[in-house]
Amino acid sequence: MRALVLGGTGRIGFAAAWDLARAEDVEEVGIVGKREEGLKRAADWIDSDKIRLHRQDLAEEGGTIRLMDGYDVGIFALPDRRTSYRALEMAIDASLPAVDVLEEYHRRPDVHETEGLPVPAGMTPDEYGESLHERAVENGVTFLDGMGFAPGLSNVSIGRGIDLLDSAEAATARVGGIPSKEAAAHHPLRYTVTWSFGHVLREYMIDVRVLRGGRIIEVTPLSDREKFVFDAFGKAEALEAAVTPGMPSLLYTRGDLTEFSEKTVRWPGHFEGIDVLRECGLLDLEPIEFQGEVVRPRDFFVSVVGPKLRPLPGEGDVCVMYNSVLGEKGGEAARVDHHLWAGPDEGAGISAMAKVTGFSAAVAARMIGRKEVKEKGIVAPEDGIRGHLYERYIEELNRRGIAVQERVRAGV
Repeated sequence: MRALVLGGTGRIGFAAAWDLARAEDVEEVGIVGKREEGLKRAADWIDSDKIRLHRQDLAEEGGTIRLMDGYDVGIFALPDRRTSYRALEMAIDASLPAVDVLEEYHRRPDVHETEGLPVPAGMTPDEYGESLHERAVENGVTFLDGMGFAPGLSNVSIGRGIDLLDSAEAATARVGGIPSKEAAAHHPLRYTVTWSFGHVLREYMIDVRVLRGGRIIEVTPLSDREKFVFDAFGKAEALEAAVTPGMPSLLYTRGDLTEFSEKTVRWPGHFEGIDVLRECGLLDLEPIEFQGEVVRPRDFFVSVVGPKLRPLPGEGDVCVMYNSVLGEKGGEAARVDHHLWAGPDEGAGISAMAKVTGFSAAVAARMIGRKEVKEKGIVAPEDGIRGHLYERYIEELNRRGIAVQERVRAGV
């Protein structure tokens, strides 16, 4: 199969292309980027004769659609929602099945901080998302939506937990990319940037859709905080989690749940630091005048603090997941937990976040390319990868050093 990676010059796209180039059933990996130097750097690093470079601006739709016509499956590792939706529209027109790693659920666009996402005149965001789904179905396109780490692997594990029970009532996803414990001590907020810092801050500021009492409601970001000890894989690490957006498809695909929320995992102390920044207005987007210049506080904050959050040489990161589904099995209370603690691929020079997100997307893209995912339209991860495909997906991740531990317990 021939696979096309849009955004292949970024860290997540790098990792996805690197993995695809090493797969026996992939004969060609196209990498799309706007800048020649970024494309060359990707090709040199991946070092495979399967790589084909395409200098292409996604704003030029005709050329992008023609490019898509030459491939069997795509991976979109794009920086913002505007380009993510633009790529989806072009993929539908080109009948290119694809995986997206950024947007949580294109079928139900989030209305907060839209990042330039244009909704057609006369349509609500939900109507726009539904129209994209219907067009994809008509064109026979499978678009596996938000198929990286979280959204992605985390959705799939929650879906697995629900499938293992006779009935499920509540689910909580706790996921996050954090610096190693040693690295956390050397950076503000006990944090290092593992993906788009601006997008991270967005998730700290926008209201979040959750399920409460069987109804979809909006709650304050970083609410419902909890402390927990991660106790799998020989670890005993104290961590914290708080509600953020990230996996909203489950609000719509698993309507039998009465409670669901996704929480971001961080080292203790991080959220208290974010609280101070929010209270001071430093994460606001409303422009202010400063010494004769008009600036947005969040942009200024990112420019000052962002460099201090870059990993230092030798510092690594960790992807953490602790997901729980509660319900009944065999007539008694039961729960299913899934744990993940994955570090970087040091041999390949790939961070934990890039590894877990990029490799997950690459595995899923190959499943689509082999036509193993049968659903058409905008397909949530928990619907596209389940049953025997879940087993194969987890086995593929395990071979890449991404191990997921499953615990099923009754009477709890």
